[in-house]
Amino acid sequence: MNKQNGIDLSYFPGCSLDSTAIENNLSLLNLFNRLGFNLIELDDWNCCGSSSAHSINGEVAFYLGTRNLSLAPAGRPLIVACPSCLLRLREAQLKLFDDDSARREYEEMWGRPVDLDLKILHFFELLDGKDLLSYSENRVKRLEGLRFVSYYGCMLARPPALRHEEKYHGLMEKILASLGAKPLSWPYLSRCCGTFLSVARPKVVTAMVNEINRGAKDIDADCIITACAMCHLNLEVRCTLKQKIPTLHFSEILSLGLGNTEHRGWFSRHLVDPRPLLRSMGLI
Repeated sequence: MNKQNGIDLSYFPGCSLDSTAIENNLSLLNLFNRLGFNLIELDDWNCCGSSSAHSINGEVAFYLGTRNLSLAPAGRPLIVACPSCLLRLREAQLKLFDDDSARREYEEMWGRPVDLDLKILHFFELLDGKDLLSYSENRVKRLEGLRFVSYYGCMLARPPALRHEEKYHGLMEKILASLGAKPLSWPYLSRCCGTFLSVARPKVVTAMVNEINRGAKDIDADCIITACAMCHLNLEVRCTLKQKIPTLHFSEILSLGLGNTEHRGWFSRHLVDPRPLLRSMGLI
C-alpha cells in the first residue's frame, strides 16, 4: 500500500499474516490507512520465535525476538497484530529490562543499544476509545443486523508478567456494536483453539475447534470474529462439522463496516466462504 499522509508506526506482521492469513494483513493495512496511520513494515524481519522455536530452544527464540526489536526505529511504537507474536516480542523485551547480561549480549549481537523505551502495542490499543463510527461515510451503521460472537483466544493475557495489563476483552463487541452489529454472549471467547497442536495432535484440536464452532451455531450467530490469525486458521482447518459457520478476522469486518470496497483477494482465501453472508448484508 502506498504511504499516505498520517502517523507513522512501525509494523511487525509475523509469519501468519505474511502467509496463511494474508487477508488479515491486507485488511489491517486498509483499515489503518483509513484511520490515518501508516504501518511501516520492519525491514528484513524474521519469525518472532513462536511455538516451533521456543518449545524446543528458548535461547534461540529469545534471539529471534530480540533481532526483530533491534530493527525497530527509535521514536515510534511497534504495532503487532498477532497475539502470539506480541507475546514473544514482549517477553523478549521483559528479559532485556530485567537482565543486564541479556542487554550486553543484545548489544554485541545486534550492534546497537537496547531501546528500553520502545512501545510494543497490539493494534487493539490504537482502536480503544476511538469513535469508529465517525470514520464511516455519513456515519452509516453498515453492520446493522449482524449477529456475531467474539473470539479472542488465550494469548492476549500473556506473558504472565503482564497479566495486570489490559487484555481488551470486550473491545471487539463494543466497536462492532457501535457500527450496528449485535454481539452475542457465549463461554468460548478466550477458549484455547489448540494453537500449534493443530500439526502435532490434529485429533485433539479438532475436538476443541468443533466445540467452539458448535457453541456459535447453538446461539444462532451469523459468524465468529477472531482476534488471532492462528485461531482463525484452526477454527477453519480443523472443523469437521457438516454445518460450518463463517469466521472473519476483526480487521476484515471492521474495514467493511467502515465502508471499504477494496477487498479483492480477502474472502477467496477463507475455507468457509463468508461472501454469501456479506452479500446478504450489502457489505460486498
